[in-house]
Amino acid sequence: MKYHLIGAGGAGMSVVGQLLLEAGHEVSGSDRGESANVERLRKAGGKIAIGHDAANVPPGAVVVVSTAIKADNPEFAVAKERGQEIIHRSQALAIAAAGKDFIAVAGAHGKTTTSGMLAVAFDALGRDPSRAIGGQLAGGMSGGHMGEGSMFIAEADESDGSFLNYSPRVALVTNIEPDHLDHFGSEEAFHEAFAQFARRIEFGGLLICCADSPGAFDLAKRARAAGMRTWTYGRGEGLEHHAKITDVDGGAALQFRGKPIKLRLAVPGAHNVLNATGALLVGIELGEDAQDMADALTNFRGTGRRFERRGEKAGRTVVDDYAHHPTEVRATLETAREVTAGGVRVLFQPHLYSRTENFAKEFADALALADSVVVTNVFPAREVPEDGRESDAITELLPKAELVADRHDAARRIAELSKPGDLVITMGAGDITEMADVVLGAL
Repeated sequence: MKYHLIGAGGAGMSVVGQLLLEAGHEVSGSDRGESANVERLRKAGGKIAIGHDAANVPPGAVVVVSTAIKADNPEFAVAKERGQEIIHRSQALAIAAAGKDFIAVAGAHGKTTTSGMLAVAFDALGRDPSRAIGGQLAGGMSGGHMGEGSMFIAEADESDGSFLNYSPRVALVTNIEPDHLDHFGSEEAFHEAFAQFARRIEFGGLLICCADSPGAFDLAKRARAAGMRTWTYGRGEGLEHHAKITDVDGGAALQFRGKPIKLRLAVPGAHNVLNATGALLVGIELGEDAQDMADALTNFRGTGRRFERRGEKAGRTVVDDYAHHPTEVRATLETAREVTAGGVRVLFQPHLYSRTENFAKEFADALALADSVVVTNVFPAREVPEDGRESDAITELLPKAELVADRHDAARRIAELSKPGDLVITMGAGDITEMADVVLGAL
């Protein structure tokens, strides 16, 4: 079949394109500018144009869109006018995964990392899983791959409710914390979306939840009461923990149904111990020995933009991180404190006006863990300023933070504030990642 991807270079869309190409379909598409993802699709056989134009859309192609594509997009408009089939990228992913055991990783945080852990571990165990992960994996593994094995691992995006297009055999929920309220409208609606997601699990399938997240633990209790197979994991007391973390020290000591398991990871942070424990339970459910799965997880070396080391200069180490929710910011800074004896300096770019307004106090509280903070203007993504507040909503609550509107000037300022021995972090979900090189240049 022929598929045309509008916004083909996006993290999620490019993975879908790669999977469709590997499955033997013809893929065309467009994006606003050149990128590594666009080039990767071209090398795989995709015909990707730069700029959105009605002439790019082949008649008869199934047009694939994300929620970010609006009705006034010329390619969307011409496809609708012609009566071409238009589907969401999650629906295209489900088509690519047909016939596989679908493993969906959902949650407000940790989806990319946990999906990557599963892909790397199962690959090390010789299972050659298919994967759809919105990020590059360390070691050169791409986010998209159509494997020969029976399983399909997918990062299930809750931001627009599109994870409700999946019917997984195993669903892993890393945590549930209110976010994307611009789409859902209320915390109650956000939680209800996860309840609907759980009800999408195949008959006889398994829901795995982190009991350390109150929201995910509540989902587990509701699912168990409804008669669903449900496992939990975590450090505290929970609902019949199938994996209880008893010690964290460069990994973890676990108890699985009373059996001790040693877990050693190559990535830092207590949050990654939780992520790996959830992945461990997926492996057990799919037939792997518990300790073998734990050992396979040591092969995971991280994903792009998740505490990604970008360089060292003048005695400073520069790291880039995707954290864009207060809980993620806090986890990243706690990890930074674990791995450096020097100061922690943060260049933060808020993502979305609405999220900045909704969580300004929580962002300020989390960023207070850093020694110096420079905040630059909001990365708007799909929003306009009227949708919320600018970055001063955060800096006015955090006296030690500086507001520097231009991201290049902000990068130079955080470099200026740093000292030898410090860890400098560029942080956010937008184009702040490009500023890591600017920081290094300034140093």
